[in-house]
Amino acid sequence: MSSGALYSVLFCCMGNICRSPTAEGVMRAYLDRHGWAGRVHLDSAGTHGWHAGEPPDPRAQRHAAARGYDLSRLRARRVEVADFVRFDLVLAMDEENLAALRALAPAEHEDKVQLLMRYARRHRSPIVPDPYYGPAAGFDVVLDYVEDACEGLLEHVRGLLVEAGNFPVKT
Repeated sequence: MSSGALYSVLFCCMGNICRSPTAEGVMRAYLDRHGWAGRVHLDSAGTHGWHAGEPPDPRAQRHAAARGYDLSRLRARRVEVADFVRFDLVLAMDEENLAALRALAPAEHEDKVQLLMRYARRHRSPIVPDPYYGPAAGFDVVLDYVEDACEGLLEHVRGLLVEAGNFPVKT
């Protein structure tokens, strides 16, 4: 976790080039807009290492940029066992990745592994669909779902920090 951060979240998909970097970029922008940068440490990773070291998919970057999110500095990496110790929440984009993360997580940290969409308020899908092999419009669907879930996640994290006395009630 970064110095001074009070909470940490890891977003995970399969290759860490579409959905999870999009979620990291959206959540980072939300934290910045609320003046919470540095209070919550964010990262993203893939359950598979196929794209380690690569930037997000150009389509994901284009669609995110059209909504004001910059993903260009992010680089793919694979989830490590140590991530389950370092992060307070490990959020999967779909059930396949949820299962892979739970299989990798030490038993004492398995409760940290959840689906991102549990925090969504408007969209009822349990998953963020993978846009990689589909039409370009799939990247907008990812953004719609991720924006919704990250709004709910932001409120959840804020509530936890307020409750713990680590965050001012007014923001």
